[in-house]
Amino acid sequence: MTKRIFTLVALLCLLATGASAQGIFGKIKDKAKEKVRQKVEKAIDGDEANEQESEEPAEEAAGEETPTKSAAKPKVAESTYAKSDFVPGDIIFFEDYLEGEQLGEFPSQWDLIDGTAEVARHDGKMVIFLENDNARIAPLIKGSTTGYLPDQFTLEFDYWCNGDEDYNAGYHVFLKNANNDECANICISTENDLNWSVAKPGLGDWLTSTYSDIGRVENKNAWNHFALSFNKRAMKIYINGTRVANLPNVERPFSIELGGEFWDDHRYFLTGIRLAQGAVPLYDRVMSEGKIVTYAITFDTGKATIKPESMTEIARIKKLMDENPTLKFEVQGHCDNTGSAATNDKLSQQRADAIKAKLQQMGIAQDRLTAVGKGSREPIADNSTADGRAKNRRVEFVKK
Repeated sequence: MTKRIFTLVALLCLLATGASAQGIFGKIKDKAKEKVRQKVEKAIDGDEANEQESEEPAEEAAGEETPTKSAAKPKVAESTYAKSDFVPGDIIFFEDYLEGEQLGEFPSQWDLIDGTAEVARHDGKMVIFLENDNARIAPLIKGSTTGYLPDQFTLEFDYWCNGDEDYNAGYHVFLKNANNDECANICISTENDLNWSVAKPGLGDWLTSTYSDIGRVENKNAWNHFALSFNKRAMKIYINGTRVANLPNVERPFSIELGGEFWDDHRYFLTGIRLAQGAVPLYDRVMSEGKIVTYAITFDTGKATIKPESMTEIARIKKLMDENPTLKFEVQGHCDNTGSAATNDKLSQQRADAIKAKLQQMGIAQDRLTAVGKGSREPIADNSTADGRAKNRRVEFVKK
């Protein structure tokens, strides 16, 4: 209790133990006692409220960010992605968020090349857990005898960075040529840097280099987003929307493997792995098809929260509308058939509304956009397969 409360309590005791007076003096005493009692109760209540309020900052100091602080990171990430030149592929031919997988089992859409891997849950996400040194996995994709990657493609995935303890460890992206020989080895060190060795077209001439400022773009003890684009011979690499490598002359890859190089029982997690065929200019797609179908605008699972990496595509839509001021779109949200129809209808509408609101926030006039949630009513692929469900989870910008 505060000193003020002790003073008021003492005064109350004094009034209660004083000489008993009669008449008007007794009434005055009773009124005084009641007023003091009310002040004491009010003071105590006020201090209890203050004590409760003072407990919250103590919890924040223990590691929980305040809403104001936590809101800063997404804003910075959105800004970075909005300025990124990464263009996600239009046609997804492989995607894995580990939906429906069993914990502890080997991931069903992958083949094991070396080491061990299993399905796990980390930080609220279903993940591929790479458990030991030199673990390596490859996506199960039906393709030609030489491989399945087109001459224009993008690769994306989320990886977990533990923090300062991860010395001498990193995630690897291995690219294979038509003879199944390595033509690129990209290592994301979760402590020091990003380095790569890539083969140039011809007689095995290799380029080896390093991006040493990875701490500026990578988040510790958090999820990070890796992206790679390949266009016939040019390769670009991005971490959290920032381009960290621009390689103009690289041997064409035909297949891919993911893995790691770990020491001291480090544990590493991957999720949201996506391969897509290279992009077609947005204006050409609008003019030829009357709409833009995109898989590059993604959301938190079961929510209408736009992921920061989606800002690359949203910025492209905004630029297209700026350059064509008469262009109007109906923004459509589409789901697969997982969950009830009512849930999907509501979620798809909320997601379409979120995209519309984001574009308006960026300066697009309200009358140029409408938002419609289509739920799972208009599938474009078979919902009984993982690939089909991936194709059905999409956003469409339909020309009006």
